[in-house]
Amino acid sequence: MGKIDNMLSLEELYDSRTEELSPERIQSVLISLQAQCVKREYCVSDIRKKALKAVQGQSSVADELVEALVRERFVDNLRYATAFSREKSSLSAWGPSKIRNALLLKGIDRSTIAQALTEIDEDAASERMMRALATKWRSLKEDPYGKFKLIRFGLSRGYEYDAVSACVEELLREENED
Repeated sequence: MGKIDNMLSLEELYDSRTEELSPERIQSVLISLQAQCVKREYCVSDIRKKALKAVQGQSSVADELVEALVRERFVDNLRYATAFSREKSSLSAWGPSKIRNALLLKGIDRSTIAQALTEIDEDAASERMMRALATKWRSLKEDPYGKFKLIRFGLSRGYEYDAVSACVEELLREENED
């Protein structure tokens, strides 16, 4: 029974979590978040999660910290969305639909996403899609449902149906010519 007597009640635990943070502690958290933002891009929702964790769930303090970071341009959703779009398109060969959905999940508004997607080089993205489909096709050539699986693969990468279908038809036409 001795252990139970020493435990905090839920009320005391709640009170200890919502204690006022000192201005020094808040400043320290702000400096830490700024340092993280200098190293890489963050969107508002990601940095808010980090701020909430750092201030022990005090949403008003976290919101103030995020507002300060946005005001001082350490955090910018357009800059984040543009960098994210370029990276996922060029390094991961994601199509615009998959990038759009990932950014929507991050809480970025549609107009910002549309602006960021214009930064993607469409010709290079089409070439990456074609290479990805050609690579996948090598493993599906003997499969009777290979064409449908290849289309599904292209769609899962976030490319539009018309673009995927045209690439698949071109791959099949090239193979039949060989």
